[in-house]
Amino acid sequence: MKVPLLRRSAAALTAVLIFVSQSFAVAIVPLPQPTGWNMFSPEQDIQVGKQNAAEVRKMMPILPDSNPVSQYIRQLGQKLQSTMPQPTWPYEFHVVQQKDVNAFALPGGPVFVNLGTIQAAQNEAQLAGVMAHEMSHVYERHSTKQASKQAAAQVPLGVLGALLGGGLAGTAARLGLQFGAGSIFLKYSRDMESQADAVGARIMYNAGYDPVQLAVFFQNLEKESGSGSQFFSDHPNPGNREQAIKKEIAEFPPKNFIENSPAFTTAHQQAMSIKAYTAEQIQQHAYGAQAGGPEGISGAIPATSSAFETLNHNAYDISYPNDWHVYGDQNSAVTIAPEGGVSQNAVAYGAIINGTDTQNAGNLNDAVQQLVSSLQQSNPGLKAISNSDITVNGVKGKSVDLAGNSPIQGQRERDWLVALPRRDGSLVYAVFIAPDKDFPQLRPTYERMLKSWKIK
Repeated sequence: MKVPLLRRSAAALTAVLIFVSQSFAVAIVPLPQPTGWNMFSPEQDIQVGKQNAAEVRKMMPILPDSNPVSQYIRQLGQKLQSTMPQPTWPYEFHVVQQKDVNAFALPGGPVFVNLGTIQAAQNEAQLAGVMAHEMSHVYERHSTKQASKQAAAQVPLGVLGALLGGGLAGTAARLGLQFGAGSIFLKYSRDMESQADAVGARIMYNAGYDPVQLAVFFQNLEKESGSGSQFFSDHPNPGNREQAIKKEIAEFPPKNFIENSPAFTTAHQQAMSIKAYTAEQIQQHAYGAQAGGPEGISGAIPATSSAFETLNHNAYDISYPNDWHVYGDQNSAVTIAPEGGVSQNAVAYGAIINGTDTQNAGNLNDAVQQLVSSLQQSNPGLKAISNSDITVNGVKGKSVDLAGNSPIQGQRERDWLVALPRRDGSLVYAVFIAPDKDFPQLRPTYERMLKSWKIK
């Protein structure tokens, strides 16, 4: 998907495009061109957004899309989206049954609005403002820009290019680049908040809502809950919000703004009658009572089915337990993990399969050593403890056992790396992962997966 960009200049900031319909004129102001370095492509933004949206659905109580409140939020979001440069991001809109006033957006388009936000909004314009603000984070690609900076600080750019290649799922997890609810990449800087306010104000204006209502909502929230609100934890107040928004829209043509609608009144009443959960209740429901690991990882050996199914990737075929989840697609890096094996920033149980070009493709030993070094750079404390030859379905490769720190607190991790060369000189590799104490029990599963692995 190609997202059109508009040039931004001093003149463009105040320029107004007038679109004339059959019977009326609507003032439309252009959105600024997103700027800043990003190692992710727009297509990869969409990919990681879809992958993490699926995880959010597992971790949080999402109101069914068929619910009237969900339908209203989707219609409101589509109204805002319709005024943006087309084609735009494939936005989706969902409602989380959470009491806390908050909302978040994942890269590429998924937007989640807490039930508490709908309940707290005094009119449709305020709710539209919160949604436009979140849509602006997607439009400006704030999450993946932050992730790009962190990854570049951890891993040399040349290694990043080799690791990420055409896909993200497995390697991104190893680099800590998960974007689900609560991710550090959804906690924005004050500059990003100011930018989202400015872009959100334009989206609101174009859709017929007074942008000042966005600032009013935040002011009301701060009066009621103070700066300790979860919303301000993720969206720090840039200061002088109302003044900055008024300055942004000062030269926009006058417009008769929409403040409320019968649809909002109905949806607001319905939202007040729906059960909502606290963050603590959601955490207990999603993660269970077992402690010791980060969110999403229980610290116990996951269940593994004896029935296997096959993943047909463009570079290989591999079988895996049919009750495990596949993150990624046939063109990308892939993580295959059991329920509870992956958290927002780590893999504790499962397999990561990826490919990389190397500078030493003619020498398998050197190529594998380069790969191990790149893994060690992104995983401090990771050490190779053995290295041997291996043949997998007629392809001669290398097997490396590594040891490091497990994401489960207080435990060591065992990683079994198997790297195989392809005919084009690149490498395909799999890393089978488990806490050291659990690895022997999972090794038969990993060996069965390895035996099925056929390089194309």
